[in-house]
Amino acid sequence: MNVRRYFAQSAREALRKLKEDLGADAVVLSNRSVEGGVEILALPADEVPGLPAAAEARTPRREEPARATEFTPWQPPAAAGDDDFTVSLSSARPRAAAVARPSETQPRGAQERRPQAPRQEVRATEAREAAAPAAAASQTDARLMQELAAIKGLIEQQLAGFAWGDMARAAPAKTLLLTEMLDAGFSAQLARRLVDGMGEAAGIAEARKWLRSALDRSLLTVDSDADIIDRGGVFALVGPTGVGKTTTTAKLAARCVVRHGADKLALLTTDGYRIGAHEQLRIYGRILGVPVYPVRDGAQLRQTLAELRNKHMVLIDTVGMSQRDRMVAEQASMLINAGDIRRLLLLNATSRGDTLDDVVRAYRGPDLAGVIITKVDEAVSLAPALDVLIRHELDLFYIANGQRVPEDLHLPNRPYLLHRAMKELPDDSPHHLNRDEAGLLLAAAHGAGAPAPGARLG
Repeated sequence: MNVRRYFAQSAREALRKLKEDLGADAVVLSNRSVEGGVEILALPADEVPGLPAAAEARTPRREEPARATEFTPWQPPAAAGDDDFTVSLSSARPRAAAVARPSETQPRGAQERRPQAPRQEVRATEAREAAAPAAAASQTDARLMQELAAIKGLIEQQLAGFAWGDMARAAPAKTLLLTEMLDAGFSAQLARRLVDGMGEAAGIAEARKWLRSALDRSLLTVDSDADIIDRGGVFALVGPTGVGKTTTTAKLAARCVVRHGADKLALLTTDGYRIGAHEQLRIYGRILGVPVYPVRDGAQLRQTLAELRNKHMVLIDTVGMSQRDRMVAEQASMLINAGDIRRLLLLNATSRGDTLDDVVRAYRGPDLAGVIITKVDEAVSLAPALDVLIRHELDLFYIANGQRVPEDLHLPNRPYLLHRAMKELPDDSPHHLNRDEAGLLLAAAHGAGAPAPGARLG
């Protein structure tokens, strides 16, 4: 398209130039203030398919018979008329403003004595008149850009669908692996990245074996040699509401008491919002013989930690809050400023992958040691949780699969986790994908900004 640029000191002048050059049916693409004036980008009407003006330009006009007599009404000078700086965005011509002649019956002296508007009011009126067409053009531009973006998305999805069909014919093993990963709950981004890294597989069994090995290499877990119970330190358990922070704190405390004794452990709680939150942790503390200290703010937290510096391990149960709550940042700042505290983020295994992404983005930081996955016993598949861990390169410390203290807390078992993640859905499941549906899902993900099937990810 032949996009024209018009620059002037004011919108009125730029629009006048535009109309003189392209006519009243020109399409304004954008108008913005730049250094020294106003810049307008526009297209001739006959270069935009679908506009009535373009259709008229392509349709030959029949000559009309000449009129015997034409009456031309009086028009104001060009410099004073609004028609000079009005651009039509449709086939309808702008209607000239009706300008009344001075009354011939009115005495000339009365016309001369008519009060004139102050200069500032005249300038303000001219500015409003000049800005009105630009504002209308800007709204039309926004609608046009939205329509073009929608058309672009549809085209990209169609192209991605074609690419999926080509890939299914050329590399059936890769296509099957993509389908199985999407069916299990992995993100399209990770599935595409892993499958693209696979060479030419001899068969489906070999391809599945390669994929499981790739997932195993990508998953970061903490083994028994790096168990935080043996290392000790100060750890704060953080995460959204209802993820199981208090119960998990009690499970870690029980493991520590068994190995190192109750006198080597202290429990802190910052959860003063929930009714009975302190009491729940105190009950666990009384059972384990461990003191529980409530803290209200950063200053009290620093003072309490200083008094407990000789303890082997200090566990802090924090208040649960939505990842979209601004208090998440305040909580992280309080913990960072209180001393050498490492945060453990609890992720709910039953949550969707995009929700877990949202949680990780809100809670991650330099003091985030790793992750504990909770409610594993309630999740159908662990693929969304493992997908988030792999893409964000987070260490997995523990998995929790029940309410029993301390039995239902375990170090990560990689073969078990990968088996749960790649477990196939029954064929009669309403959430089971076939190959065509997987292709549609990838095409939709591509329309939302993901790379096309077969594209390499950096």
